[in-house]
Amino acid sequence: MADCTPSRVEFAALARGEGTSLTLGPLDGRYREAVAPLIDFLSEAALNRDRVHVEIEWLIHLTRQAVLPGTGPLEARQESELRRIVEIFGPDAVSELAEIEAVTVHDVKAVEYFIGRRLDGIGIGQLKPLVHFGCTSEDINNLSYALGIKAAVQHTWLPAARALVAAITDRARDSRNTPMLSRTHGQPATPTTLGKEFAVVAHRLTRQLDRIAATEFLGKINGATGTYAAHYAAVPDADWQAVSRSFVEGLGLTWNPLTTQIESHDWQAELYSDLARFNRILHNFCTDVWSYISIGYFAQIPVPGATGSSTMPHKVNPIRFENAEANLEISSGLLDTLASTLVTSRWQRDLTDSSSQRNIGVAMGHSLLAISNVAKGLARLDVADDVLAADLDANWEVLGEAVQMVMRAESIAGVPGLDDPYERLKELTRGQRVDAGRMKEFVGGLELSPAAEERLLRLTPADYTGIAADLVDHLG
Repeated sequence: MADCTPSRVEFAALARGEGTSLTLGPLDGRYREAVAPLIDFLSEAALNRDRVHVEIEWLIHLTRQAVLPGTGPLEARQESELRRIVEIFGPDAVSELAEIEAVTVHDVKAVEYFIGRRLDGIGIGQLKPLVHFGCTSEDINNLSYALGIKAAVQHTWLPAARALVAAITDRARDSRNTPMLSRTHGQPATPTTLGKEFAVVAHRLTRQLDRIAATEFLGKINGATGTYAAHYAAVPDADWQAVSRSFVEGLGLTWNPLTTQIESHDWQAELYSDLARFNRILHNFCTDVWSYISIGYFAQIPVPGATGSSTMPHKVNPIRFENAEANLEISSGLLDTLASTLVTSRWQRDLTDSSSQRNIGVAMGHSLLAISNVAKGLARLDVADDVLAADLDANWEVLGEAVQMVMRAESIAGVPGLDDPYERLKELTRGQRVDAGRMKEFVGGLELSPAAEERLLRLTPADYTGIAADLVDHLG
């Protein structure tokens, strides 16, 4: 039989063709729709757009400040036309930059030349030497990355994450009074409510979102080794720190006054650690929900026309939560790597961060994909109240804790004959099931005070939830 497998060369050629769906990674293929919003901020094209934006704003800033002798503020029309270069930045600009970079073999230098080509048409061709003035590539890159990451977090990732937490919060409120058997170490334990357990997750995730929302996005523009050496050699009378600070803050970033050639990336490491922690809490939620589905606490609402198994037609698999688990693990692994590597740079500069930072979109993309899947999975869950109630009624031994504590309190109050309460309940309940009749019989034989006995005889596993329902109010 002839070998029908396309060669690698053929596949590569197909992948380069326009309009094909052949991609190396799933985020640009199968899952593209879920992560597409990040492309506007974290793609290579978006990075180049932001580089053009930073270079143009630096040019405008220098002219407005009249930092260099012989320069002054541009006309409003000229500033508008410069900014128009960013506004219309699209596929043609991406292609042109690629052509320039093929010659320069340097991405930021290509941006400088790209802008320089357009200054004659604006009537400021004499200012070409002012493009990229005093800058090392990292002056442009660190600001561009900061702008892109900030926008991606604030406009895409955070809204999606907050919407998911809001959905979990709604679940917490809706099921605040739904009693549920707890399981500590996988064994039956003091009951809770389903809503309170949802509330715990919502509270944990909200804390991480608040940390992420408070992220400080730092930037610098201070030359080849952070000393402003070239700046002062060219224009010794300028206050270059003031010029630098006002520019960085004008971009909506926090000015970092002390750096080597690179901005130290500590803020990125902090952000990625917080994102990874959010991921891991959400991963814990996914595994818990998956487990509750497996024991019947939740019923999944079938998707019309969907197939759960290629051979077992009865199945409705928890695929949304499983997909989310995998993507959260991938995202967290990448975020951990970024957080640990970006804080290190040999001496005044090495290029490890250049390659590392190109994966920020991938790390956030897998997280965003997971958030989307959890939201979809959560929306198709029904609470199986009858299963929860039956599980509680089959585990009356969990009231052993309540009986023991009442015995302790009664003993302290002077009621005789209540010695060794823990041991007596241990003998009754440990490793064995106790039904309602056996528990009530045990309580009736303790000779408690009438009030305490009545209180315990009325108690059922479904009632033994403390103030679980009220704790949901901490969500605000």
